[in-house]
Amino acid sequence: MPKNSKVTQREHSSEHVTESVADLLAHEEPVDYKRSVLNVTGETWDKQKDGEEELDAENRPAWNSKLQYILAQIGYSVGLGNVWRFPYLCQKNGGGAYLVPYLVLLIIIGLPLFFLELAVGQRIRRGSIGVWNYICPRLGGIGYASCLVCFFVGLYYNVIIGWSIFYFFKSFQYPLPWSECPIVKNGSVAVVETECERSSATTYFWYREALDISNSISESGGLNWKMTLCLLVAWSLVGLAMIKGIQSSGKVMYFSSLFPYVVLVCFLVRGLLLRGAVDGIMHMFTPKLDKMLDPQVWREAATQVFFALGLGFGGVIAFSSYNKQDNNCHFDATLVSFINFFTSVLATLVVFAVLGFKANIMNEKCVVENAEKILGYLNTNVLSHDLIPPHVNFSHLTAKDYNEMYRVIMTVKEGHFKELGLDACLLEDELNKSVQGTGLAFIAFTEAMTHFPASPFWSVMFFLMLINLGLGSMIGTMSGIITPIIDTFKVRKEVFTVGCCIFAFVVGLIFVQRSGNYFVTMFDDYSATLPLTVVVILENIAVAWIYGTKKFMQELTEMLGFRPYQFYYYTWKYVSPICMAVLMTASIIQLGVSPPGYSAWIREEAAEKFLFYPTWAMAILISLIILASLPLPLVFILRQFHLVSDGSNALSVTYKKGRMMKDISNLEDNDETRFILSKVPSETPSPMPTHRSYLGPGSNSPMEMSSAPNGRYGSGYLLASTPESEL
Repeated sequence: MPKNSKVTQREHSSEHVTESVADLLAHEEPVDYKRSVLNVTGETWDKQKDGEEELDAENRPAWNSKLQYILAQIGYSVGLGNVWRFPYLCQKNGGGAYLVPYLVLLIIIGLPLFFLELAVGQRIRRGSIGVWNYICPRLGGIGYASCLVCFFVGLYYNVIIGWSIFYFFKSFQYPLPWSECPIVKNGSVAVVETECERSSATTYFWYREALDISNSISESGGLNWKMTLCLLVAWSLVGLAMIKGIQSSGKVMYFSSLFPYVVLVCFLVRGLLLRGAVDGIMHMFTPKLDKMLDPQVWREAATQVFFALGLGFGGVIAFSSYNKQDNNCHFDATLVSFINFFTSVLATLVVFAVLGFKANIMNEKCVVENAEKILGYLNTNVLSHDLIPPHVNFSHLTAKDYNEMYRVIMTVKEGHFKELGLDACLLEDELNKSVQGTGLAFIAFTEAMTHFPASPFWSVMFFLMLINLGLGSMIGTMSGIITPIIDTFKVRKEVFTVGCCIFAFVVGLIFVQRSGNYFVTMFDDYSATLPLTVVVILENIAVAWIYGTKKFMQELTEMLGFRPYQFYYYTWKYVSPICMAVLMTASIIQLGVSPPGYSAWIREEAAEKFLFYPTWAMAILISLIILASLPLPLVFILRQFHLVSDGSNALSVTYKKGRMMKDISNLEDNDETRFILSKVPSETPSPMPTHRSYLGPGSNSPMEMSSAPNGRYGSGYLLASTPESEL
């Protein structure tokens, strides 16, 4: 002990000792027991390694500004699903009434779990693997499962960006190549391509020109070289954006996050000026209140909330790990969650304004075609001229006049009406044609844009928006892989990023075969939904029930400077786990009830047909779910039976003087005994990763030791935390 210490002085003094243990400890010089003779673990102190750990904690990359970080989180959470999934669900599940269950579930599931992921990432300053090893080593498989799911999703998600790149470059011509059916020569006669004539110009261009799709998943058909090149461009863009970490991806986010909003606002203004736009918006937001009682509506709303915020992927944790420790992540969670919701509503307005215009165009086309049929029947005396109301003018026939004429003919010719082959041509029927996903973006929306003035300009803007939406989400998805791997295994960022992109491109060639679209559907439907639901449930349980909600709330109070609302305490501990368990059960039931299959495009019929997956495809499908979930039980078993180390035997007993003095100065008289007995006052949360050390069968309360910390806390120190009984 130093000669000038207070304890040494007391030994040579005759004065009565009245100072407390806290006072004595507060005046002692900081001692690093790992480096001293009091190292109780037998662990050899590696000066170089210890210095590297401190340097790594201090030199962790950080966002250049709060705006850059917020844009990155928005770019990640706002993706293609906001544009082509949310509007479809809104129309299918009751229009405006769907917004009620969506908002309720956003508040009780989405916001709390999003805040939880932001908080643990910022608190621990590591990727998903490091975070869950910190929280609960036995559940460390959560991080690895997140990385696998990110990899599966990234594989097919970048294919969609490739499709958008293909359409983007095809948009620089007038007229747009999907505006008319191609003409083919049959000998000396020029005829319209049969497949296109039996479907539509946009449908033909998508299935034949873009994908050159085969009739089933079993018919590979070889690589589509056009899409292979587009996929290479897509992975090159992602690699360039990610190669320098957040230094490069953060700058990309300024454009990729903001540009889609510029395009959406432009499309909304242009869409509202189109004839029939109001019909689409009115149809969209007319509430069907009876739908709110349907459990299926709530299940689909919960799933959409879950995926819209990117929960469980690890991207949210990765981005927040580059924040300063005192950043207000509660504000970030609330802001990003509701920006995501309002973006979905904005995209829905745009989609249905444009689809309302398209519905009016298609309805007018229907009226003209059927009016010509009626004129033919009148000329051949199949129908009497007396059936036509006197005010009807065939040269300027309105939809209202046609509907009146249609009802009269249907009433008079009731017995033979079907033989006439007349259509009702109702605007409502056109608006009820639900489309989502690729069908909305690459068929319905492209068809509507062919009727826009200056259609190539709007097409370029639309597909550039899709590329940016996809790129923002891909950067977050790849961060969910790269950040935890680099943090855990200390590999070179540039080398690993390039290697990961090259490997993903090679594996992704399965999606650019002629049957590739069917594999995209398989991965989209089955590779992420169930594994991610399990991952998020375990994340919630790990923080709320194993680490301890009370302890976590105390640490958040220290980190944020204010105590989060009690609302989060109850949602983390009870509401969110129950809701997620119900969602997981409903997802399993849905998988069991719905036969695994896909919509195949049959060239000869020029139509879609539902087909079941063959046996080998079912094996791939099941393997995807098992492989994505496998790290969860595997890591648990390995660490439960001590087959691999979880770091719980490392007694790195070091501390910083300033911090220790702060903690001891807060001890009251009756707290000194608790400090000695390795219990800490409730108002003194531990900022360090805690691992429980087994003290033998006779011990009453295990003592939690700290491992090497991160961020501003520098070196580790011994600080016993709340006993398990208080968690």
